[in-house]
Amino acid sequence: MARVSLSNVTKRYEDVVAVDDMNLEIEDGEFVCFVGPSGCGKSTTMETIAGLTKPTEGTIRIGDADVTTLPPKDRGVSMVFQNIALFPHMDVYENISFGLRLRKYDQDEIDRRVDNAAEIVQLEGMLDREPNELSGGQQQRVAIARAIVRDPDVFLMDEPLANLDAKLRVHMRTELQRLHKQLDTTIIYVTHDQAEAMTMSDRIAVLNAGQLQQIDPPLVCYNEPANLFVAGFIGSPSMNFTEGELVDGGLTTEHYDLEFDTTELGVSPGEEITAGIRPEDIHLTRNSEAVDHPSEVIEATTDVLEPMGDEIFVYLSLDGSSGSSMTSDEAAGAANQLLMSVDPDTDIEADESVSIVLDRSKIHLFDTGSGDALAHGVVDLSESERTRAAAESRGQHE
Repeated sequence: MARVSLSNVTKRYEDVVAVDDMNLEIEDGEFVCFVGPSGCGKSTTMETIAGLTKPTEGTIRIGDADVTTLPPKDRGVSMVFQNIALFPHMDVYENISFGLRLRKYDQDEIDRRVDNAAEIVQLEGMLDREPNELSGGQQQRVAIARAIVRDPDVFLMDEPLANLDAKLRVHMRTELQRLHKQLDTTIIYVTHDQAEAMTMSDRIAVLNAGQLQQIDPPLVCYNEPANLFVAGFIGSPSMNFTEGELVDGGLTTEHYDLEFDTTELGVSPGEEITAGIRPEDIHLTRNSEAVDHPSEVIEATTDVLEPMGDEIFVYLSLDGSSGSSMTSDEAAGAANQLLMSVDPDTDIEADESVSIVLDRSKIHLFDTGSGDALAHGVVDLSESERTRAAAESRGQHE
């Protein structure tokens, strides 16, 4: 095992900056996911760690060693790619042991390592099969076993599950988590799939345009996004955003107002502020008893309903116009639209006039210009104390 450190790492391709001044510390034994949209620099960052790409500037350390200029074979890393790249004319044993045989390992040591890796990835009894006799998940496990036998300090995985079907991806996510626990080694995993990042990693590194936006545990990225990009990227469907203006005592937008203490924000009245709220934090007034800090009531009209089985996505129009041609992410970003999620047994229909409230403890505020987060929750201390006192009072009289 080893920690991985990137200091001021930059990678340029002529006039394109693929990685921009990356500073990153990955702890020994940690599972970190690089996540972001296509072209954000996550694969390039991994390739610089692997030695497949040399950084234009900066230093890369694995453990105590500066590996910036070392070739991949001397870095103590193993990679698993999206393209499994098994040798079709070799059986499973030969595919797994190929790297060891190239390095002239003793046959007994090769056998020991292959048997151990096959047991870890549950390929016992399949070592004599050829790749075309295996399922997609089994082929992926062969590729992982081929990386395990190297006994690396760091595993690098570049979208290894992208070519699998949805059900198999879920299964392999579980297998990779078990593998991490069993090997107790450092894993760096590149993905564009938020579900993979949220469920598998100790921390998520969110990248955009070659820059690190935030690196934190999954729930911190979800509940306390560092900026507008992270807030909009993490979570599916996306967070709802509404632009407004900061005024004395709160925020005013085109379709609703929020009252809260603005003194702690560090932003002057008149500045443009973006409010964000996730679909699950919008509630029908008839179902809002559990909301301790509701906003003022907002009138809306239901547009389109999307039953998802465990919940219903409800597209709300705040001005009566239709947004039925929008995707969920487009609706979440439209000034006159909100996307709400409700329980599957909720009695609600399209084109229905409804009253909603926002959970003020879950409202996020961002500086519209810089995108930086200003607050997560707009409930001031005095209100929290009043709510708690009221609850205690109710309990005393019951």
